[in-house]
Amino acid sequence: MKIDIHTHILPPNIPNFKGQFGYGGFIQLEHDHSRCCATMIKDDGTRFREVQSNCFDHEPRLKEMDETGVKIQVLSTVPVMFSYWAKDQDGLTISKYLNDHIAETVQKAPDRFMGLGTVPLQNPDFAIEELHRCMKELNLKGVQIGSNINNVNLGDSRFLPFFKEAEKLGASIFVHPWQMMGQEHMPEYWMPWLVGMPAETSRAICSLIFSGTMQKCPQLKIAFAHGGGSFPITVGRIEHGYNVRPDLCAKDNKINPRDYLGRFWIDGLVHDPNALHYIIDLLGEDKICMGSDYPFPLGEHHPGKLIETVIENKAVREKLLFKNALQWLNVKDI
Repeated sequence: MKIDIHTHILPPNIPNFKGQFGYGGFIQLEHDHSRCCATMIKDDGTRFREVQSNCFDHEPRLKEMDETGVKIQVLSTVPVMFSYWAKDQDGLTISKYLNDHIAETVQKAPDRFMGLGTVPLQNPDFAIEELHRCMKELNLKGVQIGSNINNVNLGDSRFLPFFKEAEKLGASIFVHPWQMMGQEHMPEYWMPWLVGMPAETSRAICSLIFSGTMQKCPQLKIAFAHGGGSFPITVGRIEHGYNVRPDLCAKDNKINPRDYLGRFWIDGLVHDPNALHYIIDLLGEDKICMGSDYPFPLGEHHPGKLIETVIENKAVREKLLFKNALQWLNVKDI
């Protein structure tokens, strides 16, 4: 049994949002049917990324799941689709379109897919409204959000009502890095993805801890992508900073950041056996879930292989491969 909590999907046909809203910056898909692929193109003509059919068609996705032994994928949108920079009402329209598609895909194979929606956090009231729709009407398990909202940290007080409502609803929150800090200063060598993404994830965790958001939402079911980014390996430095400069680090929350280890989940996408052992030792064997970043190249191409080959203890291996995911998703049985 394997449950993959970190996978991405797109609708096969993305509307012309530029034409609909009267301004640009949005993504569309340009299909190449002869090659069974498509190119994600910004409406100014800039090519963003080429994707294969498994990114927008559930049939090849199911075939590859069978080939790699993945029982269930948790579907979420591609982070570039968050569109937090869009006008509030337009952001809500985009979220609804993406969420309807994910819900429809889940219904095509409900024993193989679960879904996470997206919400327009540029307007927390709209985000709460769409969160309710995701949970109560679309039967999704929660939502995926970015590591920052237009460069505002997740711990900002304006987002606290959203997290409180997610806690109340029992919604699973998956935090994915996006809009990487310093991206414009490291355009070469794929460094925004190799350097910026781990930093972004640590930024999100630290902000939610230091702001007191995690303390105010103790039952929040929140998970972070890419093995928690750089947070696990720098938690000693973070704790030391908290101890030596409480005037800067502890002004909004007096609790040691290390005390939050084990209170949130991360995926196990670390690409390194030693790193996998380390995060298990650090966060506990109950807080690591299998996540592959399917279907993108920086992900694990055979989902769960690292866990299957490195973790010898069967009970621990089962926790990482599916049992911890069920706990995070608030699913009692499948």
